[in-house]
Amino acid sequence: MRVSEQEAVESAAREVGAFLERRREQIAQRWADAPLFRAVFTVSRDEAVEACKAVLDALSEVASAGRLEDVAAPGFDRVRDQLGRMAGSRTRTGSSPAQIADEVAALRAPTAELLRAEPSDATAAEAAETMLALTVLMGTLRLVVMQTALSSGEALIARQRQQLLEVATPVISLWEGVVAVPLIGTLDSARSQVVMESLLESVVDRRARYAILDITGVPTVDSLVAQHLMKTVAAARLMGAECIVSGIRPAIAQTIVHLGIDLGTVLTRASLADALAYALSQQGIEVSPRAGGR
Repeated sequence: MRVSEQEAVESAAREVGAFLERRREQIAQRWADAPLFRAVFTVSRDEAVEACKAVLDALSEVASAGRLEDVAAPGFDRVRDQLGRMAGSRTRTGSSPAQIADEVAALRAPTAELLRAEPSDATAAEAAETMLALTVLMGTLRLVVMQTALSSGEALIARQRQQLLEVATPVISLWEGVVAVPLIGTLDSARSQVVMESLLESVVDRRARYAILDITGVPTVDSLVAQHLMKTVAAARLMGAECIVSGIRPAIAQTIVHLGIDLGTVLTRASLADALAYALSQQGIEVSPRAGGR
């Protein structure tokens, strides 16, 4: 790019920055009625106007610094903070990042309309350069907001996944001093960590002396799953609870032997009932059937 062209681009960027500062109130009033802001600030329009002004101040700073295409420009930090919360709110209500980005793109039209209406002594070429600079700036804003919306969506998914893991691994109190975790489905590293944390918290909260890990609903046991079970048993022992693994079916037992996994230090029982009976007997509690079979 020749020096004169570079100077023209920088001049256009500065002109956009000055325009955004000069027409801050008018642009904010128009943006406040746009779907992006109207959908978030449903109670007070004044709040929407103030939010628009905060974004415009940031854009003016970016443009005046000549960093129209730089998503890392310091001014965009405030945009991420303001529009990031809005994008997160829209994401939680079901809006996709693409929809949010389109709503941001729609902010260009009222802004460009005000720019064209500005009285100016600029030549046609200079006016076109300034309009191009505004378009580039709004395009960068769209990219920044889309990135923020995607990050917000990923964070929301991660939180929901964590919540589902916690719901899928409940700790049940079977008897005073006896808790159990019935495991169903595949065990991976993330879920195994949740199982360990939930079980240990329950051991402490309920002062449990016995903790049962029931794997009746676990379809397969490989070396990784066995390692997770061993770690959970060891952690429970450190907390003062004896851990019992129940529900080892014949097929799983054969797999464990075939893999050469040593569970010799782990107390096992065939079923959850057997594990509970063991825990009760260790506490001197004997459960007998009622007389007459009732």
